[in-house]
Amino acid sequence: MKRKADGPAGAKSATKRSKNTLSEEDAKARFRKGLFDKAVRDKYAAQYATSSPYKHSVISELVDDALLRKVRNEIKANVHFTPKETDIYKIHQSGDLANLDGLEDEALAKLPSLLALRDALYSQTFRDFVSHITGCGPLSGRKTDMAINVYTPGCYLLCHDDVIGSRKVSYILYLTDPDTPWQPEWGGALRLFPVVEREGKGNEIAKTPLPDVVKVIPPAWNQLSFFAVQPGESFHDVEEVYHASSQEELDRNGGRIRMAISGWFHIPQVGEDGYVEGAEEKAAQKSGLMQLQGNPDQHDRPLAKPIPVEKQTAGQGEGDDFPLDEADLEFLLKYMSPTYLVPDTLERVADHFEEEFSITLSDILHPKFAERLRKYVEAQEAKPLPEAAEEIEKGPWKVARPPHKHRYLYLQPGQAGLEDSPLKELLEVLLPSRQFRLWLQMATRTVIESYDVLARRFRRGKDYTLATGFEGKHRLEVNIGFTPTDGWGDVEPEDDGEDDEDASSDEEVANGKAAANGKGKGKAKADDKDKSKSKSKGKGKGKAVEKEPEPEPEPEEEEEEEVGGHEVYMASDEDGDEDAAVYKTSSDDDNILFFQAAAWNKMTIVLRDSGTLRFVKYVSASAKGDRWDVSASFDIEENDNASEDESEAEEGESDEEEDEFNGFSDDAGSDAD
Repeated sequence: MKRKADGPAGAKSATKRSKNTLSEEDAKARFRKGLFDKAVRDKYAAQYATSSPYKHSVISELVDDALLRKVRNEIKANVHFTPKETDIYKIHQSGDLANLDGLEDEALAKLPSLLALRDALYSQTFRDFVSHITGCGPLSGRKTDMAINVYTPGCYLLCHDDVIGSRKVSYILYLTDPDTPWQPEWGGALRLFPVVEREGKGNEIAKTPLPDVVKVIPPAWNQLSFFAVQPGESFHDVEEVYHASSQEELDRNGGRIRMAISGWFHIPQVGEDGYVEGAEEKAAQKSGLMQLQGNPDQHDRPLAKPIPVEKQTAGQGEGDDFPLDEADLEFLLKYMSPTYLVPDTLERVADHFEEEFSITLSDILHPKFAERLRKYVEAQEAKPLPEAAEEIEKGPWKVARPPHKHRYLYLQPGQAGLEDSPLKELLEVLLPSRQFRLWLQMATRTVIESYDVLARRFRRGKDYTLATGFEGKHRLEVNIGFTPTDGWGDVEPEDDGEDDEDASSDEEVANGKAAANGKGKGKAKADDKDKSKSKSKGKGKGKAVEKEPEPEPEPEEEEEEEVGGHEVYMASDEDGDEDAAVYKTSSDDDNILFFQAAAWNKMTIVLRDSGTLRFVKYVSASAKGDRWDVSASFDIEENDNASEDESEAEEGESDEEEDEFNGFSDDAGSDAD
């Protein structure tokens, strides 16, 4: 799957020649003795040829140890790292090392060993060594493409294939602490995914990756891992670096800082031996064709299963009769809080949604049903789950795939083996019901044409969805979160204990909140004035119905670890220059339209535009439980007046400051930034 920033390096490549062109003797002196002997090269070539799930190589003690220790010390003292976070990775990253040539002499003088290593890696001698092992042909020495990436606890990189532009070989050189050997249980491993060929419509064969990794390569000091970049095949990820159980353990582990130089070798550029005019364009075209061959999307799971319904137009605006009769209300009261079944309440919810195009409603489920649901989920989490997707799918749960798009457990209505449970009632009784559709039409003043429902479970340390858009007319997307554990960043201020005589259903609906205020269909913007009140990483939350102001809660001394699991809607990248899924960087700007952390008994409704991106953030292994929800989409009848409202959208500015990992010392400054 192609992305604008698949690898965490995301480095901009340089086309200028290095200052130093190394002789063979000088180049070999910077690597371990004997590395370039014919017998050694042939051994690695043979191992590469027989490796699986696709061809790759791991070389220990690659670089002269004394040189690499100097490199690490220079990085610790002089290189600045910027935190970067998207749907696919969370990392700390240096600038592009190709830019070392552009530094002032004074700054460059602080990084002589790093420059020596870069020149050695892109020397003719080492490029020939890599080419011999991989059989990939000539490699460019002019187009250097590398950066230093640091993974601290909680950092990761999700599944992708590295296919961008003229990349030919991907590599990682580890600079973990040489005196505190990295332990596999700390995470941070390079993991490779198997690919299977599936026959689809028209007997076409498509390559698709399976959801479980089959090769795990833990980091180690002075270890090089590399593989040829192959469209639709070279799928890999970087395992999360796991949190320690205590600060004392983390200190003993040297901070669990996974430092590495990551980069790519490219095909020869103009003026280099092996350059072929038009080869880069041809490779890109071939890459695109290979990724589309056999229409691999047809093998994605789960597949959408929209069910058309007969339109019911009652309750679409002010003055319409309340369409829910006594029997309808009796049905809904089994599942939904009475607060949200009051006509006046629904009117206020609809007013808010009509203005903001998104809303979040707390305590949406009836307390008795919610308690049944909580007990069910807690019992499910107490049961061990198999690790392998094949074993999981022997039961009712299925595993979403392919992993370069998403991975989570899911259930669909009518699925075989579904036991009776409150979750099944949500999935097959409430959300598909005529009564709920009528309620939703009143809450949004829309007309529903079809629905599709899915129950999802995101496992700790495993699951996520990457940013995807959709093409088509506007639709309602409804999510009922029922994650019973805490620590997800969705904490509301606690009640101060004072009773309010007017605590009626009118006030209870004040629990209904709109996340990320603003205007525009499914494109609500952050509201500055509410940012300080939200713990969901600075995304504003306004109330659907106002109530008396409450005292601000005392600030907490320690922030909870961020564990992911939040659902995010984002504006797509219209000019194509940036990765639209970058939502946390050192920049103050972001394009988040809607943000909701995993939560208990909370419904979100978003009106989503064609092209709007959506994802669920990777759930960290440090979460206290799994993330649970039921997600439904409702196609709606077009509203000709909607486009006029959209033009009034106002963009909020984020004033949240990101914590930066600034290297290893107080003066780990920016001479090499």
